[in-house]
This record gives sequence, C-alpha cells and structure tokens, in this order.
Amino acid sequence: MIKFRNDFYADVRTEDRSRTTITYKAGVLEEMKTRVESRAFLRVYDGKMWYYASVTDLANLQKTLDGLYAAATPNAQILDDPIVRRFERNKDKAMNFAGCSVRDVPQKDKQALLLSYLPLLSEDTCITMPQGMYLDRNSVFCFRSSLGADITYDYQTCGLSFSCSMAEGDKKFSGHWQKGATRFDELIGLESEIREAIKEQTYFLRNSIPVVPGKYPVVLSPEAAGVFAHESFGHKSESDFMLSDESMREEWQIGKTVGSPILSIAECGSVPGCGYVPYDDEGTRARKNYLIKNGKLAGRLHNAQTATALDENLTGNARAIDCTFEPIVRMTTTYIEGGDLDFDKLIAPIKKGYFIKTIRHGSGMSTFTIAPNLAYEIVDGKLGKPVQISVLTGSVFETLGLIDGLTSDVHLLSFVTGGCGKMEQQGLPVGFGGPYVRVSSMNVQ
Repeated sequence: MIKFRNDFYADVRTEDRSRTTITYKAGVLEEMKTRVESRAFLRVYDGKMWYYASVTDLANLQKTLDGLYAAATPNAQILDDPIVRRFERNKDKAMNFAGCSVRDVPQKDKQALLLSYLPLLSEDTCITMPQGMYLDRNSVFCFRSSLGADITYDYQTCGLSFSCSMAEGDKKFSGHWQKGATRFDELIGLESEIREAIKEQTYFLRNSIPVVPGKYPVVLSPEAAGVFAHESFGHKSESDFMLSDESMREEWQIGKTVGSPILSIAECGSVPGCGYVPYDDEGTRARKNYLIKNGKLAGRLHNAQTATALDENLTGNARAIDCTFEPIVRMTTTYIEGGDLDFDKLIAPIKKGYFIKTIRHGSGMSTFTIAPNLAYEIVDGKLGKPVQISVLTGSVFETLGLIDGLTSDVHLLSFVTGGCGKMEQQGLPVGFGGPYVRVSSMNVQ
C-alpha cells in the first residue's frame, strides 16, 4: 500500500504488460517470444518542480516515492496550485478482457494461426519474399494519486501483418495487409479476406497506369481520411506545441473557421480499439473532444500543464508509451464524423478524379503529404482503372475547406504495427478513421 504525504502532490502509475511477437520471413521462423514485464512511473510535485522516477522494482515503490519526497520542498498550499486543482479524483475498475486475455492463448496456437495463413501469400507467381507477423499485447494499468484517485483498467490488442514483394517484368509493387483486433478469435477465419486483398494487389501490379499530374477531385477512404486527420490536424491540436509558439496561438483561435461547414473532427479515448484509453496517464477520464465542429475550431488536446497554461479544461490526453516516460499531450482515437451520402452518390458528380483506397504513409502540419498505395481513377462517376500515384500534397487548411462530401458510414481502424511518434516517445498505439471523404481539388503527383 502506497502512503502519500501531505504538502505534496504525487501519483504512481504501474503497468503489467505481456507482449507476444511471432515473425516468419520466406517461410523461416525469425522470432517467437513472449515478454512479460512490470514497470512503474512515480511523480512528486511541490508547486515549483516535478520529480520523476521510473522503476522495475515494484516491491519497493514506497522507498522510491520517499526518495522523491526528500528531493522536493513541502508546500502547505499545494492543493491550491492551479495544476493540482485540475486533477480528477476518479475511482474505477474497468477490466474488459479478464475472460478473454491473449495471455491465456497458448503460444503454439498463435503460431499455428499465423502458419495457416502464410501459404496464401505464395498463391501467385509474382510474389517473392513473403513475410508474416503475429503480434499481441495485454496490459493492466493502475493509477493512484495523493488526491485519492484509484483506477485499474486493462488494454488489449492482437493482430496479423503480412507483406511481400511483387514483380512481373519491369513492374514492381510492395504488397501488404494487416488486421488489428481486441480478441484472438476475431483473427480466425480470415482466409477469404486475405486472399481477396492479395488478388487486388496483384491485379494492381499488372494493370495500374501512371497518373497524369494535376489538380483533381479526390475521394479518400476511411484509412486515408483518418491518417490525414491524425497527421495534418490532430498533431496541430496537441497544445504543448503552442506553449512556446505565440504565432501558433494566434493562428489557433477557438471559433475560427478552419474547414468546410460539413466537417467535424472528434477525438476520444473511450472508443474500443488500439487507441482505447479510458483514463489517461494523469488519471483523467476519457471524453469526446471536438477539434473541429461544423468547420470551426472547437478545441485542442491537453494534459494538466497545458490546460493550466491556456486556462482550458482537461481532455484526457496525457499519455506515455510506457512507464519509462512522463506523460505528454498525445492523441487517442481521432476521426472525422460522417455525413449523409452513400459511396455511389459521393463519387457520382466526379467527371475525372481519383479514389485513394490505401496508403503507405502520411505526414503534415501546415502542409501535408499522403503517399497512396492502392488508388483508382474515377471517370464519369464510376470507379475505373488502378492508377499509380506517388503523392498527394497541399495546404492543410485549404484542403479542409475543400471537403464537400461525406458518407454516412464511418469506419474506425486499428493497427498492430507502427504507431504514433512524438519527441523521443515512438510507437504509441492510436486509432483513427472516418467516412469516405470527397475533396473538390487536391494536388496529385
């Protein structure tokens, strides 16, 4: 039992994590391991300075905490500190995966599942160097604070990732497919889905044509739209960027028109999936935060320090990749809300344009780049030939203003590889997605 002292603010967060990785390359097992570790991150605040410690010795947390107290200065007015006043005092136990933990699935069953899918990567003669990966993670988080917060919750993801090289004549293409889930049984029976994905990619290799560069109407899939929202707008909403940048504060005025009136972008940690964070790493309960509402800037993301500095409310976005690091302002699940069209009606007005189905990567702040993987022509309101597009580029705010159509169906995506990077904390699990989004004009290269 942790004993907190008066005249300080302190919190202790712990994580008990299990992670399995199984990797095959060209049919050869390269890695198969399960790693279980426990770590804690402790903080003490005296109103002037934070004192941190990251440890793996959970049996001596009190000793570590007492050492931090010894370095700090007692402050009888600590409860009146503006940062401390913002902290929530939540008490909750949210264990969603206790009866279906991936820790309870034998490693041999995970290996067998991966091996059952690997032959699908070799059914076409154009495929070389097939690679397959199974990944899972189960974590139990605990958070305690001197204010009385007492939170326990679990987190789980699992998934498959496949990649290969495709070549025929002088044509080359990098194929990939992955699926993220929260329960192991969701990964069973995916043969048809994987086979169809590979079939589409081999067809793309053989039949795609180069794009004619220019400005065209573009339809973004939920994957492409989600990455665009995350990279090009979500990061701009992380308010720690503004603390030392006066020009960004001026640009980022709440209520300012920043996009089309049909556009709303939201962010929420309670959405199931890889961005699930019911409580952030400062004990703040997740809530739905609008970043853009009907085209106007509606909010930004905070931890306690930035909320205090900008005199705004907490949002549940203080996150660290693990208990090695202090929490900073990070996204959870960021998504564009839907509209009122179906896909056929969305593309019907387009005489000549492009549909971006999957992407390789995206980046951006004031300007953005999206590198498509699978893309198709739109001709006279119908999908046409597969097309090779190197990159989409443009101004973020200009593009947000050119969004003129959204489907009603919204898809949120989970991935088990990669993750969001910021500062030294790389690979944070986040979710993103949205509807199919029509942009009246984008620069296509």
